[in-house]
Amino acid sequence: MLEQDIPIDIHTNKLYEWLLSRRHCSADWQKKAMVIREKINNAIQDMPSHPEITKLLSGTYINKFHCDRIVALLRETEADTKNMFGRYGSQRMKDWLEIIGLYEQDGVYLAEAANQLIKNVKYEVPNFKKQIAKCNSLKEECDKKELDYNKHENSARHDLESFMKQLGVKSNNPRKMKKELINRVAQLAEIYDKITKEVKNLKKVVEYHSALLGHTNPNFDKNSTVQIIRYIIESGNTTTYQYLYGEKPKQIIEPKLLIEDDDAGSVNGDGDGIDWGNEIDYGEIDYGVSLEESGIEVECNIGIGGGDDKSSDSGVAEGKQALTLLDNPETRTEFINQLLELESFAKMRLLEMQSESISMLVSNNQLQETTENVASMLDTIVVIKQLILDPTTTDLHNIKHSPRHVDKILLKLENKYNVVEKTIASREAVHERGLQAVEEARLLTPKMQLIIDKTKELQKDIEKDISKKYKGRPVNLMGGVSTL
Repeated sequence: MLEQDIPIDIHTNKLYEWLLSRRHCSADWQKKAMVIREKINNAIQDMPSHPEITKLLSGTYINKFHCDRIVALLRETEADTKNMFGRYGSQRMKDWLEIIGLYEQDGVYLAEAANQLIKNVKYEVPNFKKQIAKCNSLKEECDKKELDYNKHENSARHDLESFMKQLGVKSNNPRKMKKELINRVAQLAEIYDKITKEVKNLKKVVEYHSALLGHTNPNFDKNSTVQIIRYIIESGNTTTYQYLYGEKPKQIIEPKLLIEDDDAGSVNGDGDGIDWGNEIDYGEIDYGVSLEESGIEVECNIGIGGGDDKSSDSGVAEGKQALTLLDNPETRTEFINQLLELESFAKMRLLEMQSESISMLVSNNQLQETTENVASMLDTIVVIKQLILDPTTTDLHNIKHSPRHVDKILLKLENKYNVVEKTIASREAVHERGLQAVEEARLLTPKMQLIIDKTKELQKDIEKDISKKYKGRPVNLMGGVSTL
């Protein structure tokens, strides 16, 4: 193999050191390059209109190889400035020839080109790749979060719709919503009728309860227990007046609803919609169904037969005495207490019978009950308890007797509605961020490709130039554009 055919292999990262070691450039090239850069900046201010020249000067770092092409193009555009000696009179040509001359002194152009090549390979292109990869990763993350927000929105929307269905309201307008809640209070009468019918099925368990208590205590008054339940079984859900005095009132004057349609507590007076506000407390209001937390709220504490209520002498049932036993907050509470008493009794008796832990005397026929019968009694009690403590029933009762409860319901609806709205806003925001990431990656890709193309071009120019210095031997810059 001839020497001129032996390739010169140079690693791109070592190119500058290779040029220095072979004295193709000097270590102080940067100072000289600064002067050349200034002259280039001045020269490009006055250039002829030529598409190739415009392309060379746009969007790239001008090096000596570009200057060679510019001069070649100027030989065409400035041809009419030649004198009889073949010299150009054009100042443009003079400026660019001077720039090329300065570049060639001490190999400044090679040092600068090597520096630019290494910079592009090691930093510029990898940086673009990292940015694009980051955008793609961000898009994937946004897609995942968007799915999570979709699930959360569906859950929050279902929670809101379930609560509105429970309340029986459809409007998200606060004024209309409040009227819907107030109008639903009329359903209590139908609910109480249903409970009353079920209560009549408690006759057997009440008798069984009294019989066992009387069996253990001969002096026990069998009529002294669960009196309200006994009364409802016999007489139904009458007014509290009739329960107290044993006679129907001549006139019933029910207390007016304490709720006003134009209550401004948590309602936007303009009626255009819920004013959700900027600061929402996401703490949920607990509407449990246990006795202590059954949601029963009483605005005033007037005794069943005291206060402003009229006595039986007048025959007029007013105030709480005009309310039915299941509607009167105080007798309702007592009814629930008695119901829980029967439930505890049935559960304990069923447990005793199943475990046979206690041997009971059965000489009294009233005490002779099977396990199945007691279990059936318990089922009846549970059904009634569920009806009276049903969240809808409790809400309607509290709406009727407590203005504050309506505000609590509206606040809870506001909170649930706000969770949905905030989740939608978050989902839309993350979706938009994902689109921005895609767009950013789309804009970065052609910029990166332009640098890659220019780097390939620069590497070929460097390889050709070094090859000329070694009588045309092939030059290979390794680890350069091949890694991009």
